[in-house]
Amino acid sequence: MKLFGVEVFQVLVFLSVVDQPLLPGSCSFELDPCGYRPDPDPDRDHGSWRMNEEGHLIAVDSAFLDEEEQAVLLSPVLDHQDWSCVRLVYQITGRASLGLHLRPDGDNFDYQLWTANATSDSWLIASVDLPNTTTAYQILLEGRPARGSGNSVAIFEIHIVPGYCIECNFEEHHLCGYSNSWNPNVNWYVGGSVMREDDQLGNNTSNEQRGHYMYVDSVYAKHFQEVAKLSSPMTTVAMEGCLSFYYQRDQERGNIFTVFTRDQLGHYEELWRPAVYATAGWTLVSVDIKAPHPLEVVWEVAFNSPRGGYVAVDDISFSPEFCHTDTEPTFDPSIASCDFEKGLCLYQQERADSRAWSPVSVQPNMYRTGDHTTGTGWYLLANSRSSARPSYVGRLHGPLLPGNHRYCLRFYYLLYGFGKVDGGLVVYVYDENNVAQERVWSLSDRSRAVWTQVEVSYVKPMVSKVVFVTICRDFWECGLIAIDDVSVSLGDCQMSAGEAPLQPPDPCDFESGLCGYIQDQKGDKADWLRVRGHTPTSYTGPRGDHTTGVGHFMYIEASLMRPGHKARLLTSPLRGSSSPQCLVFYYHMYGSGTGILSVLLQHGGKERDELLWRRRGEQSFSWTRAMVDYRCEVRHQVIFEAIRGPSLRSDIAIDDVHFKRGPCEDPDDTAPYSGFSEYFNEIDI
Repeated sequence: MKLFGVEVFQVLVFLSVVDQPLLPGSCSFELDPCGYRPDPDPDRDHGSWRMNEEGHLIAVDSAFLDEEEQAVLLSPVLDHQDWSCVRLVYQITGRASLGLHLRPDGDNFDYQLWTANATSDSWLIASVDLPNTTTAYQILLEGRPARGSGNSVAIFEIHIVPGYCIECNFEEHHLCGYSNSWNPNVNWYVGGSVMREDDQLGNNTSNEQRGHYMYVDSVYAKHFQEVAKLSSPMTTVAMEGCLSFYYQRDQERGNIFTVFTRDQLGHYEELWRPAVYATAGWTLVSVDIKAPHPLEVVWEVAFNSPRGGYVAVDDISFSPEFCHTDTEPTFDPSIASCDFEKGLCLYQQERADSRAWSPVSVQPNMYRTGDHTTGTGWYLLANSRSSARPSYVGRLHGPLLPGNHRYCLRFYYLLYGFGKVDGGLVVYVYDENNVAQERVWSLSDRSRAVWTQVEVSYVKPMVSKVVFVTICRDFWECGLIAIDDVSVSLGDCQMSAGEAPLQPPDPCDFESGLCGYIQDQKGDKADWLRVRGHTPTSYTGPRGDHTTGVGHFMYIEASLMRPGHKARLLTSPLRGSSSPQCLVFYYHMYGSGTGILSVLLQHGGKERDELLWRRRGEQSFSWTRAMVDYRCEVRHQVIFEAIRGPSLRSDIAIDDVHFKRGPCEDPDDTAPYSGFSEYFNEIDI
């Protein structure tokens, strides 16, 4: 027989698996929406999804949205306790976006799992992993067509199946989201619907089953090394475990069959290649994957001639348990991370008696920057007068880490004073014999009094470690250099790491906007401003943001306000929860006339806002961490309220705001009240 114009060789005997059962929450929108409904949120204006009159799809169109900006579709309550996969067949027309969120039962927040905004002329498929959890949850689909005609989002079907999204038996018409990199001459095609032969299947399946597989054949190959690639959907979680699949191969006059992984940056890493040229039947392959980030698996076949044979693949599965007992045990690269709050962690000075790097803690004051972690903790300082001497080198060695892994090193540095610092801090990668393998970073700028983030990606074939080197060539010209919050993780720094499922939403660092925060237009007389760099008034405000030192933050500009004027920044409405919540943020209150920063809780059941946290007056030259516990079982908003002090030196700033499940690890920040209360007799609050 022929399929897609290509002859299907009967020798390719197919391995079948019975079609996977669809789990609750699946819907083809044939006759009804299967329990999907608009979000019953009374505090948000939502448009509506509309079923097509002839069935088969549900859509949201800009023509049917009045003043609303989005339409939300909420699934029934689901209770899938094992890993499952949402396969979403959708289409975006014009300018629009579609997002898939998870809403755990009793949680304040929706967790975005996937989003897309690319226009397509045909139906597309998204494969999104749903985590194993004992908590019931709902799936939330958010369509956002832009204003104007011709902008819409449509959903053809939602299939939820057991297991991971990378798994596939190629029985469904959308092939689990697997894609073929098109080549005019050689491509992966669907084969099958032929009887299986029991002697080739072993104990895997019944000989009465029929089904499909994927195959590529050399019959139309015209050039040397013509390549066909079959790619899995990009995973939405980190993958560690056993990848299994069946393959059948006949090399004849030459083909090269290889399985790779490909990350979000396009980096390929070979995973497996066969040791034999041909197989008599279907052969099972099991190979371990250890990836801390999302990836796709690519089955690649290259042919040398039209008589290069064929390769077939089927029944791809994944288990979170490693398939080989001799697989290298999973290690934790965070052993090389340290915030220096409890000493040097696993870092060591080159000599036991060396004091090149000294732990330092500076209490909040008006003259000196504290640590980066909390503003009140510890960091490492080099080139202090007690340790510096002419022509000396101080090395700080990290712990050894296994080779053949790509690592992301992040740390913060701070420059004090006015000494020369060019080349004064260098980061090397050493091997286990203390031989330098590569200089991965060196200090080149002259920014002062701002904690600045550094990100470095590196990979070495041997066991290696990170070494921080400070160089002091002249006693009188050595500038003070500090480091803090060193972290090491697997993967490239440019790539988003695969987060553990159901982690709290990312902190708002204000780099991409206001994160949905709302300026209060009724209860205040000023606005919070989003800026980067230092604030314009001298001797007040931060010199840079907390996140990277060069990013954005929110602040009040005292010169635009009068004493006692308020600026209020509100979160979008948050759902109530019976469990405690923890608000974490960083604040900056520096200036002789600094006013008041308060965190308030607002909900309809109370006439007055509830005070959760407050600081008065000048606190510190540093960014300082605040951690606030609260509990609210009804819909509410959290408010950041800043009140200007009596002088222009009253800038107040916030950054890196983060809500998470409580209680907080440390119930409150420990920054003491630092006075200046005499000014507040002049402030109307």
